[in-house]
Amino acid sequence: MRVLGHLVPYFKRYPAKLASGIACIALAVTAGLFGPIIVGRAVDSFVEQASSATLFRYGLLLVVVTAVQGVFSFGQRLILVSLSRDIEYDIRNDYFEHLEALPLSYYQRNYTGDLMARATNDLQAVRMLCGPAIMYATSTLLTASGALFFMIGIHWRLTLLSLAAMPLVAVTTQVFGQRIHVLFDKVQEQFSSLSTKVQESLSGARVVRAHAREASEVEAFERTNAEYVRRSKKLIRWTTAFHPLLQLLVGLGFVAVLWFGGTLVWRGEISVGEFVSFNFFLSKLVWPMIAIGWVINLVQRGTASLGRIRRVLETEPEIIDLSPGSADAIVGALGMSQLSFRYPGSDESVLADVELELGAGETLGIVGRTGSGKSTLLSLIPRLLDPPSDRVFVDGRDVRFLSLASLREAIGVVPQEAFLFSTSVAANIALGKQGADPEAVARAADLAGLATDLESFPKGLDTLVGERGLTLSGGQKQRVALARALVRDPRILLLDDCLSAVDADTEERILRNLRRVFVGRTVVVVSHRISAVRQADQIIALDRGRVVERGSHADLMKLDGAYADLARRQQLEEELAAV
Repeated sequence: MRVLGHLVPYFKRYPAKLASGIACIALAVTAGLFGPIIVGRAVDSFVEQASSATLFRYGLLLVVVTAVQGVFSFGQRLILVSLSRDIEYDIRNDYFEHLEALPLSYYQRNYTGDLMARATNDLQAVRMLCGPAIMYATSTLLTASGALFFMIGIHWRLTLLSLAAMPLVAVTTQVFGQRIHVLFDKVQEQFSSLSTKVQESLSGARVVRAHAREASEVEAFERTNAEYVRRSKKLIRWTTAFHPLLQLLVGLGFVAVLWFGGTLVWRGEISVGEFVSFNFFLSKLVWPMIAIGWVINLVQRGTASLGRIRRVLETEPEIIDLSPGSADAIVGALGMSQLSFRYPGSDESVLADVELELGAGETLGIVGRTGSGKSTLLSLIPRLLDPPSDRVFVDGRDVRFLSLASLREAIGVVPQEAFLFSTSVAANIALGKQGADPEAVARAADLAGLATDLESFPKGLDTLVGERGLTLSGGQKQRVALARALVRDPRILLLDDCLSAVDADTEERILRNLRRVFVGRTVVVVSHRISAVRQADQIIALDRGRVVERGSHADLMKLDGAYADLARRQQLEEELAAV
């Protein structure tokens, strides 16, 4: 139950709602406790002397009490259910904000479907814990306390007899509560697996159809779904058995009260009206006995789900902003000093002793075989991966001590694998800069070589691209991602083989546009094609994380090493393609 302490800060945001909701519960319970007293006195009055005036007086009192109870019952539900929605809103925002801060490696270790299940199904269980569970727990406690107070006032020995079954109720609640908690946790885990399966199958629909694997995917989904149903049914068996068993135990108390209470009336120790009132109060006590089982069910489910959400929220981000709130002016000079880097959990270095000096406004080209560390090197500059201390510099300052907002605001990154959102082309480009106007978006699209493609789109820049840019080709997606970076007008532009999916002619046209953009800003171009880097001020060749060659295009061609060999092979490929 210690996990419930994590909800206290959220409740502290709404003290007035919480207090007024509990006050409504107290007033509703108080009004409800007058009912048995009124009925008991009405019975005694009718035993002594029946009259229509007596009937009218007590009937009117019952109507008034019931109306007051109804008003405050409505108020408690309105306030506390609304409070639970507010807390749900706050937790969901905190959860999403935390997910945004987690490193890329976290998403490589955890399934997207599982994270989505925690934000939906688990959060729903937490909401029930924050609203209905509190409402019914408070109402149950106050009703039970009030009913017991009046029952003891009528006859204390009869009250003790009516509570004889309580130890059995407590033991049953404990056993069933623990089992329900374990089973619900297993159900939620399987729901996460089910969500993950659906998400992956729909995202990979093209691959599934291309390999004619629809039937096997359906079969795999059916197995996952069947396991979810099996676990859910097991949980249902325990929860459905819980309430009837409680009712049986409470019913034993009623039988004892009817026997002993009737004897007391016959002896004249209590009046008929008092006996009727006692049974009404006992009826009010039955609901708390049964409701406590339902409340414990909600609490067990809610704590299990809250624990799953907390495991995500307690995951520490690997990249911490060491200068939050500061505004760092960035010119664009880049530097690396004896930079070595390895991924967490790996013994092999991806980069080793990389030295680099690039002045503001200069262009750097990086070439190398797949797996040589090119993309890793680029990711360290904007701290998409966290570099070692005093190894990567912007304007002579360690990037770790620049504010993340300033650093990333000054950098435009175009990855090799472009990710687009299921919105319009214009909205995907405008994502690069908050408040980007339509003219800036159109200009960026033109520089990225999208003008010809836009003419064929049904709505131009307003054309919807589908989930992850499904309706666009690989080259078109790369150019939209390039335009997204260009609209930022960044001081530093990082291009990670971002034109690999376009043909040579389109690449040359885009590069001509970009050379105008490159003027006055620092640019790092990673490419497998010599044509993309040949005009760079400085070119480095990476091999197994080490810089093996450095210089201009002309210098490296004279060196006649790996770079020159790559240039000759690409020239030969172009000549063969032209034949």
